[in-house]
Amino acid sequence: MQNKQILLTIMLCLFFGLAKSQSPVTYQLEGVLQDDHNDAIQGVILLVQTGKGTNTSENGSFRFPGLAAGKYTLEIRAMGFKKIIKQVQLPADNARPLIIKLKKDNQGLSAVTVWGKTAAEAVRQQSYNVVAVDAKKLYNTTMDVGQVLNRVSGVRVRESGGVGADINFSLNGFTGQQVKFFVDGMPMDNFGTSFQLNNIPINFAERIEVYKGVVPVWLGGDALGGAVNIVTNTAPRTYLDVSYSYGSFNTHKTAINAGIISKAGLTLQVNAYQNYSDNNYKVDVDVADLETGVYTPMRVRRFHDTYHNEALVTNVGVVGKKYADQLLIGIMLGKNQADIQTGNRMYDVYGGRTRSGNIIQPTLKYTKTNLFVKGLNLRISGMYNPGEERSVDTLFRMYNWLGQWQYKDPNNPETPGGESSRMDYRYKNNNGIGNFNLSYQLNDHHSFVLSNVITSFNRTGVNKFDPDNEADKQPKKTLKNIVGLGYKYDYNERWSTSVFVKNYHQSSKTSILAEGEYYHKNGSVDQWGYGLASTYFILPALQAKVSYEKAYRLPNNDELFGDVINLTGNPDLRPESSDNINVGLNYSFTLKQDHHFVLDGNFIFRNAKDYIRNQLQGVSFTGRTLMVPVNTRDVTNRGIDADVRYTFRDFFTAGVNITYQNLRNNTRIEPGTTIQSPVYRDRIPNMPYLFGNANASFTVRNVGWKDTRLTIGYNMLFAEKSYLRWPSQGSADTKYFVPRQFCHDINAVYSIKNGRYNVGAGISNLFDKALYDNFSLQKPGRAFNIKLRYFFVKNKIN
Repeated sequence: MQNKQILLTIMLCLFFGLAKSQSPVTYQLEGVLQDDHNDAIQGVILLVQTGKGTNTSENGSFRFPGLAAGKYTLEIRAMGFKKIIKQVQLPADNARPLIIKLKKDNQGLSAVTVWGKTAAEAVRQQSYNVVAVDAKKLYNTTMDVGQVLNRVSGVRVRESGGVGADINFSLNGFTGQQVKFFVDGMPMDNFGTSFQLNNIPINFAERIEVYKGVVPVWLGGDALGGAVNIVTNTAPRTYLDVSYSYGSFNTHKTAINAGIISKAGLTLQVNAYQNYSDNNYKVDVDVADLETGVYTPMRVRRFHDTYHNEALVTNVGVVGKKYADQLLIGIMLGKNQADIQTGNRMYDVYGGRTRSGNIIQPTLKYTKTNLFVKGLNLRISGMYNPGEERSVDTLFRMYNWLGQWQYKDPNNPETPGGESSRMDYRYKNNNGIGNFNLSYQLNDHHSFVLSNVITSFNRTGVNKFDPDNEADKQPKKTLKNIVGLGYKYDYNERWSTSVFVKNYHQSSKTSILAEGEYYHKNGSVDQWGYGLASTYFILPALQAKVSYEKAYRLPNNDELFGDVINLTGNPDLRPESSDNINVGLNYSFTLKQDHHFVLDGNFIFRNAKDYIRNQLQGVSFTGRTLMVPVNTRDVTNRGIDADVRYTFRDFFTAGVNITYQNLRNNTRIEPGTTIQSPVYRDRIPNMPYLFGNANASFTVRNVGWKDTRLTIGYNMLFAEKSYLRWPSQGSADTKYFVPRQFCHDINAVYSIKNGRYNVGAGISNLFDKALYDNFSLQKPGRAFNIKLRYFFVKNKIN
């Protein structure tokens, strides 16, 4: 019997092998749909000979597998673009993905159609409260990603200084780590100081998605009140994008982005950039006389604030294979060096403190659509960063703002060594992260997504001047795992609803000091969150959105263990939670085919428990101003943001946005007390409540030569004054506040040969106003810059 089974198995194998060998040879036709600016377009591709059609994906790609050799006709349609007919020949045209360009149909913009939309438009029309910034339109500016985000409604990117300075990101009242950042859906939790918002050039991104409040489950992570996803260009192509800029304060920025793809589908992608600045701008400060201690107001230059960083992101692998749409192995390399000029206030001034860091991060990316069955898509990515950070404070000196210094006696216990605390502390955070995302499109109405993000952290370090310090030997470990499951129901083209559930888990290990002894302390958090998002097109151009989420945000590693420089850790922090509600309307219309308007308005409600914020804790015995994260038990926010944009043909565009957020302390009875808190219903201090942007630009073509383009633009940033501390405390003449601010920027860009050669120039803070974001930390004054950029792309177009 057993022999018969073996024989039957062999015969079946031979039969299927013979059948496979005799099956006809088939080919696959694939490509990507783009506009004139290389932006991905979502549209419909019809294969005329077979009558079959397909929708392009979010990145504009499409695929027709299993085709016999021969000639085929493609009919391509997308909303707002002219229809085209394209002839292809198989197998000749399947050697590499086609890149098909569509031209705008200005005559048909007012017509209602459902053929397709650009990737940015598709993002904005989701049921979530989301803004999509087209980064490609800003490639000729010297802005970094952080500066671009500062122009989005509801967003404030608060900087502590010039290039490379620490930043604090605020989105509709949520700030810092309450808002999560991603690159192509991968959390940036472990990217280190060499790869942050304020040093990533805008040329690195294709678009930037800003989710306000409710975050899609596929992004993962434990965002409390929003997320930012930086989407890079992964379309298969061979291109080169090189730029260099020079500006005030001896600022140099360089960026190189390149890619190459072979006929066999092998690809190499390289992104490299560097930033350097002396940051020696002038500031208005009180200068101390080191002998008498008397302070005198002066305008002086910063003298110890040099910053530079270099980064390289490279990936090599294959695309467009049967086993993988994309399989890339890469590495992220980077380093940075920064002088530390001030502490948490301008009263703290240093002349020798520095910080530095590097990143050595191997990466893996794998994506596959239609895995095993049609509609089943898989994305896996992972990375690990054993890079090192360093904080140095070795000088026995006390500085003032003139660069003068006074010797500190290292033997005096009241003035210990170093400017703040003597150290040469090297440490590794040993960050690891893995991301798994599985989605399934059952049919036109039902789809599902399963997401899992796991991150690990293990800080180890030693101070060269105190290698036996027991505090440095204590464990600082966390393991975080976020699982999400979502379901989307598309009733028709007008109504869509998503529901989801998330599990948040974190375990931590540290130590506490009691009676001179350290005792290990293990922590564990396990919470469930949930939410929904729904959208309905009341009219073809009038969209309504509503979303709700019960969200949690687990304390991050710097909040638990400190950042070694200015932030003191608090291992007793509790997770934040928030009920987030968003209600919005979006209306777009065109008048007389030339005047296009987009109006967007949103109401937000936030009810946060155990809200984490940084507060000044006084002055340490070393003279350093301390800052520590604390839980504020109950915080509410009711606010609105509105955005209006106007476009006249391809000649003029203007827009204005405004944000109002009423962020209040709703903790009536503080823990351990029985009376009403004196700051109950106060605005949260050091948080702007009214701010906005206005901008305009006009474009003229064929200036001087054919195929040229001149664009001149203007941007204004406004922020109302806000109190530095609780408004109810102190008398009127002793209250500190961040003053009302206006910042005006202008720029001009001249492009030659349809954007191959570009020259940009700009002036930021045109009227040289004193600008502040964080406490009394002053930002740069008027600055000039110029940028040169070369861009080349090789397209396969018949």
